Amino acid sequence: MHLLPQTDQLRAIHTVIRDRNCSREDFVLYSRRVMRLLLEAGLDLLPFTKKDVTTPVGATYQGLAFASKICAVPVIRAGEAMESELRDIHPGIRIGKILIQRDKETKLPHLYYKHLPADIAQRHVLLLEPMLATAGSALAAIDVLLDAGVREENIVLTTFISSPEGLDRVASERPRVKVVTSAVEDRLNEHAFMIPGIGDFGDRFFGTADSGATP
Repeated sequence: MHLLPQTDQLRAIHTVIRDRNCSREDFVLYSRRVMRLLLEAGLDLLPFTKKDVTTPVGATYQGLAFASKICAVPVIRAGEAMESELRDIHPGIRIGKILIQRDKETKLPHLYYKHLPADIAQRHVLLLEPMLATAGSALAAIDVLLDAGVREENIVLTTFISSPEGLDRVASERPRVKVVTSAVEDRLNEHAFMIPGIGDFGDRFFGTADSGATP
């Protein structure tokens, strides 16, 4: 698990977006700042190879370049909030999609839709899922990638906030998956809501509800 440095600035941003009275405009603005940090941290976990370039003054700079092909797979809908930020950082990146929702009766995750790059098995994958609570949906999405031939160690789960229980479950069931997050919550309550939490990330980002708890 890779936790973003808990700077005063990051905590100040979280203070804004966790406030139940935060406007949607401020929620989007400040959460995008955190998402940019998360995506940069996720990209930094990918393999690099040496690459020399000649600078404008004729000198050689001993630099680096991505060593393998990469793609991103947001979990619809909340994960799509990270997509535009990633395109700004890496304009040519391939994007897949996965739609997983919990069954209202069984409470188990159900796969409704997937569309992945044909060569995803040869790629490193940024799996975009803002909320890691019970980890049920995230693990189901990881299994979709594994079934498509992606190696477990080539998956970087990029999540906005995480519960200790969710992190423990991912570490136990998929130990080679890397997880990047900006905050680890105190716990899950009896309804599997993260405490102190942030509400329903997708609803707050896309403006379909004022706020709420996300299991």
